[in-house]
Amino acid sequence: MTFEENLKRLEEIVQQMEQGNVPLQQSLELFEEGSKLAKACASMLDEAELKVVRLMKGADGTPVELEFEDGKDV
Repeated sequence: MTFEENLKRLEEIVQQMEQGNVPLQQSLELFEEGSKLAKACASMLDEAELKVVRLMKGADGTPVELEFEDGKDV
């Protein structure tokens, strides 16, 4: 599943559980599914972050790819 599909399903699970009318066993199953989806989303975000690079000019004026540095301005 894609990140968006995982996130949508996770939102559906949260809505079901917030209603408070789900039996205990089903709540536990939904919680387990939601935990797996949250972990999958976090993993996808981590992978995407590793792919992010910013381009800077090198000493000779040509673009140079630098690794993504969280929290630093360009």
